[in-house]
Amino acid sequence: MSVNISTKTVISAIFAFFLAMYLLGVYWSFEPAELDIRAEVTAAANADGVAPVVGYTTTTALIRVTETLLNKPGGYLSNDALPPSVFLDNIPSWEFGVLEMVRGMALVMRQDFSRSQSQSAENNNLKIAQPQFNIDHTSWVMPSAEGAYQKAINELYQYRTALTQVNNQSAQFYARADNLRAWIQEVTKRLGSYSQRLSASVGREQMNIELAGDSVAQQSTSSANSMQLKTSWWQIDNEFYEARGACWALLHFLKAIEIDFNDVLAKKNAKVSVQQIMRELEASQEPIWSPMVLNGDGFGMLANHSLVMANYISRANAALIDLNDLLSQG
Repeated sequence: MSVNISTKTVISAIFAFFLAMYLLGVYWSFEPAELDIRAEVTAAANADGVAPVVGYTTTTALIRVTETLLNKPGGYLSNDALPPSVFLDNIPSWEFGVLEMVRGMALVMRQDFSRSQSQSAENNNLKIAQPQFNIDHTSWVMPSAEGAYQKAINELYQYRTALTQVNNQSAQFYARADNLRAWIQEVTKRLGSYSQRLSASVGREQMNIELAGDSVAQQSTSSANSMQLKTSWWQIDNEFYEARGACWALLHFLKAIEIDFNDVLAKKNAKVSVQQIMRELEASQEPIWSPMVLNGDGFGMLANHSLVMANYISRANAALIDLNDLLSQG
């Protein structure tokens, strides 16, 4: 029995397939909504049947941010090799921005938050979890990025449980000003990089200040006295969404820090500083009404979304630097 398929049927099927892929890609490109950290902590504590202790909120924020990265619509897309994921670049860039902040928080938790002194022993759960976040974010097999990140999440759950066990002294979280400063220093370097890359969307000449402030400083290879900085038009949307993802993750971590380091911040009268930083980061998450990230000149006729994002990040970064200085005072 022969089957007679018309050309019109084939064309219709192909059109329906590509339309379905397009709509699915659009749906997967929606960024996750902001998480309510306090509600997440309350739900987790009720499920565990425990009362939150110092460090419970920050650990929960790290867990939930990473779980959102893996379980949002479409799942984790950065290492997908099939359509429509392979044709998407905005959300994979957003994922990498989130991942960079997750990596920074995991590192500081392992090296600072969970240790009383530089000579103290590392927590075994964090020792296992932190390196898992450093797996190549595009790796899809042996190991897959999702598998490594899920392994880290499982270790973080165990660490969080151990924090609430009175008789378990192997897991600690030290909410001290010097520990908080270590994390802020990590974040400010990251935000400074985002601000520079986003500002370069319009192109500008920058003087070489790499050795400024030290008359005997040296560097491996010489650099020109000035250089032209400009982010490629093809890369600017990736830079934008990476920065946007980083700000999304940082916003949640700051909300957790505000709770776990409440006494430290209150002593320095610095809670308002944290709230101002969060306000700047919330502004960076406003909906984008343009179908694409525009790269107009600074004072040109077209908008430049990168400069707007750079403005919010620079303001948040400046406030973080001020907060770091405030925490360093006696």
